[in-house]
Amino acid sequence: MTASEGKRPDSRLETGFHPSHQCRRGDPLAGLRTPDDPPWDVYLTGTVFLDIIFTGLDCAPVRGTESWARGMGSSPGGVANMATALARLGLRTSLAAAFGDDHYGEYCWDTLEHDEGIDLSPSRTVPHWHSPVTVSMAYEGERTMVSHGHEPPPEEPAPDCPPRARAAVASLVPGVRAPWIAQAASEGTRIFADVGWDETGRWDLAGLADLAHCEAFLPNAEEAMRYTRADCPRAAAHALTDHVPLAVVTLGAEGAYAVDARTGESAEVPAIAVEALDPTGAGDVFVAGFVTGTLAGWPLADRLAFAGLTAALSVQEFGGSLSAPGWAEIAAWWRRVQSLDAQDPAALRRYAFLDDLLRALPEQRTAPWPLRRAVPTVGFRRSA
Repeated sequence: MTASEGKRPDSRLETGFHPSHQCRRGDPLAGLRTPDDPPWDVYLTGTVFLDIIFTGLDCAPVRGTESWARGMGSSPGGVANMATALARLGLRTSLAAAFGDDHYGEYCWDTLEHDEGIDLSPSRTVPHWHSPVTVSMAYEGERTMVSHGHEPPPEEPAPDCPPRARAAVASLVPGVRAPWIAQAASEGTRIFADVGWDETGRWDLAGLADLAHCEAFLPNAEEAMRYTRADCPRAAAHALTDHVPLAVVTLGAEGAYAVDARTGESAEVPAIAVEALDPTGAGDVFVAGFVTGTLAGWPLADRLAFAGLTAALSVQEFGGSLSAPGWAEIAAWWRRVQSLDAQDPAALRRYAFLDDLLRALPEQRTAPWPLRRAVPTVGFRRSA
C-alpha cells in the first residue's frame, strides 16, 4: 500500500492550524530563495508516535491509587515534534516515516499533512502495523512517560535517495550508520545532529560515525561531557569542534553555549525564566529554532537566543508538537515583554533582533498574549 492509498481525507480532524495559513506563518528565508533552491528547507526521518499527554497532576502517580489530571490532549509525537516545530517557523519541511493503518496513524498523518503543511510524500502507510503510542504525565516541571510499540516495519522509512533539501536533522545512534545521512551530505544538504543517551555506556565519539558528515552537533551538557570526558559543558563544546564544525551544548536552566570552529566564534545565551507546564519536545523545538536561524544566516548569538526563546515558549503549553510556537506566538511574546515595566534593558537588547524579523509580518504584531490554539485529540468515526 502506498502512502497516498493510506490517507483518508474524509476523516480529517480539525486542530485550528491549516496549510492555507502558510502565508501567515512567515518565511524567514524569503530573501534568500532562488529558482535553483532545493524543493525543501529541511528533511527528517524517524518514528512518529501518538502522544497522549496528561497535565495538572499534583504529584507522580502512586501505586494502588487513581490520579486525576486537570488537563489532557493528544498529538503526533516522536519525530513529528521536530517536523511541526520547523513547519510552524515557516520552513518547508519534508518527513519520511512509517504510519500504522489504524486510527492513531490516520490521525497523525492527517494532522501533519493537512494541519501543519508537512510534506509526507516520502512516508508510507504500513498495513496491520500498530502505531507507537506514548503516554506522558507532566508534574513538578518534569515528565514521566510510558510507551508501547510493536517491532518497526522491516523496510526503513528513509528512502535510499532522500529528497533535496537545504538541511536535514538526524538523530545519531552509537554504533549505527544511517546511509541516508552521507547521501544527503554528498548532495549539499547541511546535517544538524542530536543524540540520545548511550545505553552501551561507552560514550565513544568514534561510535558516532555519521558525525563526520554533520555541520552541527547539538547534545545536552551531560551528553557532551561524557562524550568528550570534559569537566564542564563549555570545555566539552570546544572539544567537540575537533569532530564537527559547529558544536551547540544546551545547559538546561542556564541556557546554551556554542562554538563555531570555522570562524572561531563562541556565544552563550542565558535561558528565559518561565513556569514550565510540560517540557515534552522542548529540545526538538530548540533545534528547530537553531536550524531556522542558521539557514537564515543570523549571527551565532541570535541563533542561540531564538532557539532558547522558542523552547521557552513551548514548555508553557503541553505536548511536543502541540506546543511548538509559530511567528504569531513569538510576536505576541515580544510585544508583551516590551510592555512590562522595569524590564532589564540588556535583556531586551538581546532580543532586539526580533524587530527586524517581525517587521515583515505586520499582521502578527497585533496578536494578543497569551495565545492559545485549539487542542486536538483523537476522534473515532464509524466506518460507512
